[in-house]
Amino acid sequence: MLRTRLLTASILLVVVGLSLFWASPPVWEGLVAGVMVWAGWEWAGLAKAVFWQRCLYALTLLLFYQFGRETVWQNLWMEVSLVFWIALVPLWMKRQWRIGGTPLLAVGLLVLLPTGWSLTLLQHQGNLVLLALMAVLWISDSAAYFTGRAWGKHRLAPAISPGKTWEGVAGAWLTVTIYGAIWWWLARTGASSMTQLVNHLGWAWFPLIWGLVGLGILGDLFESWIKRCAGVKDSGRGLPGHGGVLDRIDALTATLPLTVLSIHLLGGA
Repeated sequence: MLRTRLLTASILLVVVGLSLFWASPPVWEGLVAGVMVWAGWEWAGLAKAVFWQRCLYALTLLLFYQFGRETVWQNLWMEVSLVFWIALVPLWMKRQWRIGGTPLLAVGLLVLLPTGWSLTLLQHQGNLVLLALMAVLWISDSAAYFTGRAWGKHRLAPAISPGKTWEGVAGAWLTVTIYGAIWWWLARTGASSMTQLVNHLGWAWFPLIWGLVGLGILGDLFESWIKRCAGVKDSGRGLPGHGGVLDRIDALTATLPLTVLSIHLLGGA
């Protein structure tokens, strides 16, 4: 299982890298659009939609993604999304609310659309910027997994995701802090788009990546709860060892709006 998981992750990393660095920008936007369709299909499945409803929902999500790119609309949608993740989702997890059908489909628009737009907007900041920021979540997820397996004793949310532990959370934060410190050091001498961003953010760089770790874990827990309510282990079966595409972007859905809004607030492009 671990070998399959690592192999799939390696293939995904190659696909993302090739799309970012060796293909034209429209290729990346096309890849993001494909992810939106795939994620919409899986989300509708979690809402117990039938085949034609899943197709319609995926198409609707794609149309919103393609034709809702006005800056004012995107900013408003991402601000609402950030409030949703910071204020509502923790309460949702505490109360363990159960919803399905049309209400869950509506929540899916709030979760998935800002993710797609953010993937495009961050790519405009620079390919390396997007890759390095997504790596924060990949490193956090991997560190939490291996640290939790090695030393995990205290369950983080046993009713939602029994495998997650506080020791895993600590391992994720420590590893991401080291990763952030490496970029902080590189920013002193480098001239890439990512080092320029780190220099621009200054000390806010560390609170940003710590916030990404926390929201990433929250996003993971939220999707785990939605899957538990739907009675499934994975959102899909398209990615061997990982489940579906939602199982891979769950942390991104919670963190990317924070990233885009933070860069914008601190004077980024």
